[in-house]
Amino acid sequence: MTDSQDKNTPVDLRASDADRERVADRLREAAVDGRITMHELEDRLGTAYTAMTHAELRPLTRDLAASDADASASAPTKRELASSTPARWRRSIVVMSGLDRRGRWVVPARFSVFAFWGGVTLDLREASLTAPETVIRADAVMAGVEIIVPDDVAVLVEGVGFMGAFDEAPSTAPPPPGAPVIRITGIAFWAGIAVKRTPTFTPKRRRDELTT
Repeated sequence: MTDSQDKNTPVDLRASDADRERVADRLREAAVDGRITMHELEDRLGTAYTAMTHAELRPLTRDLAASDADASASAPTKRELASSTPARWRRSIVVMSGLDRRGRWVVPARFSVFAFWGGVTLDLREASLTAPETVIRADAVMAGVEIIVPDDVAVLVEGVGFMGAFDEAPSTAPPPPGAPVIRITGIAFWAGIAVKRTPTFTPKRRRDELTT
């Protein structure tokens, strides 16, 4: 990164969720390419998701490819902001704790969860999807993540495991035409991310589960 770029970019500018996600995406790509270790990825992701300003984000990608680092740490343009507004990321961070989302809850079009020494359950059977395609990014370090999806949606699992795994239960039947799509991605490091498919909730099934 050049001096002129440092001067022109206000490092004390507050970082947005989109800024943090751009840096996190760049770090994940660098880990998959082998340019940073998984331990470095763990440390840098933790810093990225808690960063408040661009000054905190800038060092995280400084030793990566210059063009990519500049793009990920710089302030978004008006055009980028306009294009990203309809699909802003919502995120949860779990550190030595747990997250359990069940029942009726609203799933944003873009949702990410970072789990370190924790457990996460995302049950989508009664959830309301807000977009035709929902992207769930799950990054787990020495943690467990369980994602329960109904059988009437299309599911694409694209995660990467390093001494860990993404386990996907096979579908018992093809989803109906025009079904919503749930795309699940992320990195599992010494962790397990399980995607389970179960029948969609009905009032009778809910009563049965509550009484067993």
